[in-house]
Amino acid sequence: MKRIALLIAFLATAASAAPLNIPVVYYRLGNGLKVVISESHVAPSVTVAVYYGVGFRVEPKGQTGFAHLFEHMMFEGSANVKKLEHGKLVEENGGYFNGSTRLDYTNYFETLPSNAVETALWLESDRMRSLDVTEEKLTNQKNVVSEEVRSAVLNAPYALFEWLDLWQAANQNWLNAHNFYGDLHDIEAAKVGDVRQFFKSYYAPNNAVLVVAGDVDPQAVRGTIEKYFSDIPLQSVPERADVSEPKQTEEKRLKQTDKLANLPAFALGYHLPSKDSPDFAPMVVLNVILQGDDGSRFYQRLVKEKAISIDWAGGINFELGSEFDYDGPMLMVSRTTYKPGHSGNDILAEVDAVVRDIQEHGVTKKELDAAKVRFRSLYYGGLESTNGRAALLASFALFDDSPQKINTAIDAFDAVTAEQVRAAAQKYLVPQNRTSIDRVPETKEAK
Repeated sequence: MKRIALLIAFLATAASAAPLNIPVVYYRLGNGLKVVISESHVAPSVTVAVYYGVGFRVEPKGQTGFAHLFEHMMFEGSANVKKLEHGKLVEENGGYFNGSTRLDYTNYFETLPSNAVETALWLESDRMRSLDVTEEKLTNQKNVVSEEVRSAVLNAPYALFEWLDLWQAANQNWLNAHNFYGDLHDIEAAKVGDVRQFFKSYYAPNNAVLVVAGDVDPQAVRGTIEKYFSDIPLQSVPERADVSEPKQTEEKRLKQTDKLANLPAFALGYHLPSKDSPDFAPMVVLNVILQGDDGSRFYQRLVKEKAISIDWAGGINFELGSEFDYDGPMLMVSRTTYKPGHSGNDILAEVDAVVRDIQEHGVTKKELDAAKVRFRSLYYGGLESTNGRAALLASFALFDDSPQKINTAIDAFDAVTAEQVRAAAQKYLVPQNRTSIDRVPETKEAK
């Protein structure tokens, strides 16, 4: 234990003495495309990433699942790239690729040797310019996405209730409270014309960020970006809908039955302050203290001491991203599978006991220092890869118009005091700001 304490002290001192200085070149093309270049010659590799400002909660009513559908459609080929050829070209150049859909963006990236950066830029520009949407390809991907919904949600134990159901129960604004994975009816009813219009509306250069991070010469790659992206026409991007969320004033407790689950599970979520609130950093640090790892307060209380829970997981933007890559209301979520013979009320009683102790007595200096070191370590760890660096740069550019924040964002969390953490717990971790779901195995009596 003494060695751990010394390590924490050393890391805290070292971290505070070494401010970040990640190179950032930031500008816009004439068509509105935001461009970020971050030079690093640690390894001869580069990540090319494109983040579009459309995600789960940005999609319109009647088109739930469209953002997710497009995550798949964007690999179906474009004017100069045949179906499946995108991935083949990346892999032939020694790289890998992927894409994902999140609350407020959809992203695509390639990480490959730096001498193949032009190939990646050409691939991304070609599908931004000329995605090939046909009836056959749409039908194929509708089937793929529908099957994914059935296997990952409808026919899976718990059905991702800790974010699909919890978000819908906790929020009032439809944009924050609909089925993010996509309603099967909406997905299956999608028409070619609707999909083409969705692409034109949201997959435009003036609704995107292009990041090139890694072993590149910024001036040289800037010319390549201009070559491939500058003449892609901008589009009339719909004005972003109001995603603000009314304040919750009463506790919400739900109970669900699950015909596929063998053990009961429980999820709860508290509404968080906005990212620009002075309370945000204290809440992030508090989250680490409560459920950052197996040494956290919730795990120690419910899994180790009381032996009610079998596991414990949770976080901010839980299962969807990080504290930085979203733009709107957010929940601090917890999820546990617990032992038969107990109930969701037992879980809440122990959660409240842990929270009440912090509200009344605060947190220790050791806890606070350890939480800061852990958070900084995770932040730095994400920057070690070009893909992780590109993700943060893209988020700061897309949501804050300031990718340079990558060098200073951590400072607010380092400055958090124990009294701020205690005050945040008193303000936000209250029952009237909480929604919970007790999901239990279905029995004959429950049918």
